Amino acid sequence: MSITAPAAAGELPNGVASGDVTANSAVIWARAAVSGRMKFEIATGKNFKSYIGTAINVSDTAVPHKFHATGLLPDRIYEYRATDAAGNRSAGRFRTLPQTCATSDVRFGVSGDWRGEIAPYPSIRNVPDRGLQFFVELGDTIYAERYSGPETGIVASTLADYRARHTEVLTARYGMNTWKDLRATTPVFAMIDDHEVVNDFAGGAAPGTDPTRFDQTGNFINETNRYKAGMRAFSDFMPIVDQTWSSADPRFNGKPKLYRSRILGKTAMFAMVDARSFRDTELPGVTDLTNTTEITNFLVASATQARTLLGGDQLAQLKADLLDAKARGIQWKFVMLPEPVQNLGVLAASDRYEGYARERNDLLKFIADNAIDNVVFVTADLHGTMVNNLTYDVGNTRLASKAWEIVTGAVAFEDPFGPTIVDLAKQVGLIDNSQYTYYLSLPTAPDADATVNDKDDFVASVINSSMSGLSYDPLGLAGSNVPAKLTKGGYEAMHSYGWTEFAINAKSGKLTVTTWGIAPYGYDDLQSNARNQILARKPAIVSQFEVNAAAVPAGNCRGAN
Repeated sequence: MSITAPAAAGELPNGVASGDVTANSAVIWARAAVSGRMKFEIATGKNFKSYIGTAINVSDTAVPHKFHATGLLPDRIYEYRATDAAGNRSAGRFRTLPQTCATSDVRFGVSGDWRGEIAPYPSIRNVPDRGLQFFVELGDTIYAERYSGPETGIVASTLADYRARHTEVLTARYGMNTWKDLRATTPVFAMIDDHEVVNDFAGGAAPGTDPTRFDQTGNFINETNRYKAGMRAFSDFMPIVDQTWSSADPRFNGKPKLYRSRILGKTAMFAMVDARSFRDTELPGVTDLTNTTEITNFLVASATQARTLLGGDQLAQLKADLLDAKARGIQWKFVMLPEPVQNLGVLAASDRYEGYARERNDLLKFIADNAIDNVVFVTADLHGTMVNNLTYDVGNTRLASKAWEIVTGAVAFEDPFGPTIVDLAKQVGLIDNSQYTYYLSLPTAPDADATVNDKDDFVASVINSSMSGLSYDPLGLAGSNVPAKLTKGGYEAMHSYGWTEFAINAKSGKLTVTTWGIAPYGYDDLQSNARNQILARKPAIVSQFEVNAAAVPAGNCRGAN
């Protein structure tokens, strides 16, 4: 008679995560390997002699669980762990945010956009070593239309489908799991874009405007079964507190509230907005870039129609939080928004804030009229990094805003923005075959000048050329009223995968923005002999610049975070 020894306990399938931190609370997250009792513990020391925690009965191992811990101390490191019924255990740590009136340095990271089939994402492998207070997952955290390989024809539409997508990106592949490592060491904040549900959806529109992709439940797409399934899975797999809007507006009332704002002492605050769940239907895009009538009609419609990207309640909340930050004397204000805000021209503009120009102008004018200084928009979605100052229109007058934007990411999207936009430019006639061939011959070597001697310079020149007829400012902060200084690379990094780090020196007020990147790769590359070389890639600085803060009134740092 033989007796089989019980399997040795290991780590939990997707590790652990912390998130939604405040000065006094945090959410910890885990998914059990087996059904039964799972225990969460939080302590100030690794021996866990004194801890707070809870136990949860797990019946379905496909569904993660969370523990919302309150009563914590500000600016304190906590250890935490989760243990399932079989003894599988994973551990992590987080730091609570500083007190409201603290004057302390700030450091955080942001990126968006990662496809499941090109895991395991070496572009973020250095995040745990950067000493960040938190990391923002800024949308397209899964791709509902792609799964376990290039275009399989399987599109997520059910709760089980969406959960499988989230599980995929958090599961080890080829012996590496960078999201697990990041989320165990760094608290996260998380926001959707569109691919958590389906490409380019408009949650505030009627289901009848998109009948082939959404069931006809409710008055808004954000009331349909498909939307609810995508949002449920997103909440399941993110260490966030489940919240809903309470509003007289039926577009908002009872819907998931992903909007977040946090005060990081006197040094900074951020507001993170949902640009999908409440937006109106997009305008029809410009199809002929040589048709001035079509272009004019698009620009006029975008600038004059009372259409919303954020929805009234969320826009009002953002404005209130920006005013509050000014009143408190907070130095830097960051607006995290998954969709780009800067003007990039009419090509594919319908999905960006550029396609909702009336509301965009209103927001930027509000910031200017109320003298809210040091406002930075941090966005994603384009699969490349680019920086620009922000302008807005009042009537026929274009005004320079003191606000500016950086587009971040992608963590991993095949192909990145650079080659994608060049291919598109060739298709629509913005460049010819000889120019395309010249682009292919150029190195990837971002630099500070505008001489077209590398791939990023070429792409920037194509974008700037396409915008010149609209009198939009060219990419970058050179010549703007933003007091910025490049220290490495250029204001564009469009041929790499990576993330962006924001570091503020509380004493000087200087903001240093560093984009880390690796050479891009594709699904087929991971199946080839190049795999080990890809997995060994380490992020390096591809762009870095500094911005000096404008002086702000002392304000009143009242209240809690």
